[in-house]
Amino acid sequence: MNWDVQTFSAAALGIALAACCGFRVFVPMLVAGLAGRFELFHFSESFVWLSSMPALIALGIATVFEIAGYYIPFIDNILDTIAAPLAAVAGTLLATSVIPIDNDWMRWIIGIVAGGGGAGLIASGTGLLRLLSSKTTLGTGNNVVATGENAAAIGGSVLSFLIPVIMAVLFVLFFIWIIKKMIRKMRGHPSAAQGH
Repeated sequence: MNWDVQTFSAAALGIALAACCGFRVFVPMLVAGLAGRFELFHFSESFVWLSSMPALIALGIATVFEIAGYYIPFIDNILDTIAAPLAAVAGTLLATSVIPIDNDWMRWIIGIVAGGGGAGLIASGTGLLRLLSSKTTLGTGNNVVATGENAAAIGGSVLSFLIPVIMAVLFVLFFIWIIKKMIRKMRGHPSAAQGH
């Protein structure tokens, strides 16, 4: 497998887009679908459906409902419980759709590990942040968290197409930071996890 600049850039795009699914499940998929529709990016044959009109309409509607739902106190916490597994699926799908590897098994394995794992990690991290916000502000601070996540999902998805390698590096550093925080929380503050 010859890893040229274009291949490396596409792999970075896959990692960065997948990570954005951790903030919002449908926004990166919609942005990717639009990029394919306007021929700014070419998906592998099995993922061309992402840029089809029915898929874009469905993703557009899902995006509106997802963004709106996060502005409703405590509904946002319910969304978080389903967002983490959905983000992992969406991240896997997006990473696999853009990583230019001929071997299907390898492409799916990399998609699951890098895409699904990264998206699930970020979704878990933002879910913990919202739980903390719910406890400390009785849900009133969650709109600020939601707005930040929306900006990260939209801005991150667009920038992933413009500067994929830089975005991938930033997200990898973010993954490391989240993992360190989680390890520190589990080791140092066992009572904090119970919220008492």
